[in-house]
Amino acid sequence: MAQSTPSAVSGPASTVFSRLRLNTGLSLLTVFVVMCLIFALLTPHFLSVQNFVNIGQTLAVVGIVAIGETILLIAGGVDISVGSVAALAGVVTSLLWDNQILPIWACVAVGLLSGAVVGALNGLVVTRLKINPLITTLGMFSIIRGLAFVLTGGQMNQLSQPQFQFLGRGDLGGVPFSLILMLVLYAVFIFVLAKTPFGRDLYAIGGNPAASRLAGIPVNRYQLIVFTLCGFLAALGGMVLASQLAAGTPQAATGLEFTVIAAVILGGTSLAGGKGSLIGTLIGVFILRTLDNGLILTNVSSYYQEVARGLVLLLAVGFDQLRLRLRRS
Repeated sequence: MAQSTPSAVSGPASTVFSRLRLNTGLSLLTVFVVMCLIFALLTPHFLSVQNFVNIGQTLAVVGIVAIGETILLIAGGVDISVGSVAALAGVVTSLLWDNQILPIWACVAVGLLSGAVVGALNGLVVTRLKINPLITTLGMFSIIRGLAFVLTGGQMNQLSQPQFQFLGRGDLGGVPFSLILMLVLYAVFIFVLAKTPFGRDLYAIGGNPAASRLAGIPVNRYQLIVFTLCGFLAALGGMVLASQLAAGTPQAATGLEFTVIAAVILGGTSLAGGKGSLIGTLIGVFILRTLDNGLILTNVSSYYQEVARGLVLLLAVGFDQLRLRLRRS
C-alpha cells in the first residue's frame, strides 16, 4: 500500500508539531478531568450515579454518528447532512410502525437503509459528478430535512414499542445499552482503521488521493463506501435518538452535525484529511457531552450554552489549522 508523501517539516516547527501530535490525547484527557472537577465543585449533583447514566445516554447519539464522520474526514471527505439523516431515519421508522406496515425490526432495518441510501447518494455525487463534499452534503442537508417534514406534515409520530425503546432507554447491569453499543462500535472501527489494509488505505487517500490512485487504490470506490457508512451510522444514531424520544420527528437532531464535527476536530482529526483517530474522537465526544451536562446542572442559560458550543467549535477548528500550519512550515 502506498503511503502519502509527508510534507517537509524541519526545525522548531517540526518539534512543536510532533509534540502537539503526541500530546493531543493527554491534553484532551486533562481538559476532561479538569472540567469534571470544576463541575463537581459547582454542583453536588454532577457526581451522582443518575447523572452519569444521563451522560452515558446522551453520549451515544453523538458518539455513534461521530464514528462515521471521523472515518469520512480521514478519507478526505465531510458530511454536513448527518443530522438530517438521523431525523429521516427516525421518521421513516415511526411512519412504517404507525401504519403497521412491517414488524418493528423491519421498520428499523428500513430506517437504517434510508440513511445508507442517502450516504451512497452523497458518495455518488462526490465521486461521479466531482462536486465538493461540503457543497454536496450541505445541499443534501436541506433536501433530507425538508423530506422529513414532507413525510410527516411537520408532526411527531409516536414510537413507543417496548423492544425499540430498549435501544435508547434500556440498560445492562445499570449501564445504558446505547452506551455499550457505542463503545462496541468504537472498538470495531478502531481495529478496522489500525489493523486492516482498508483502514490504512483510507489514511493514504485522505493524505494524497492522486498518489493513492497511482498506487492502485480504488479511491472512488472507497470514498463511496465511507460515505455510505457515514449515512448508515447517522441513521443508527437517529434510531437511538428516536428510541429515547419514543417518537420520530422531523425536528430531531437539529444541530447534531455541528456537535459531531466539533467533537471529531477536537479529537485531533484534520479537516484536510489523512489524519485522525477514533480514540481522540471518543474523548472529544465525552468532553462536549459532559460540558453540556455541566452547564445544564449549573443552571447556565440555554443562550449561553449555544455560545459555549460555538466557541468550542471555533477553538477546535482553530487548533486544527494551527497543526496544519506547523506541519507545512
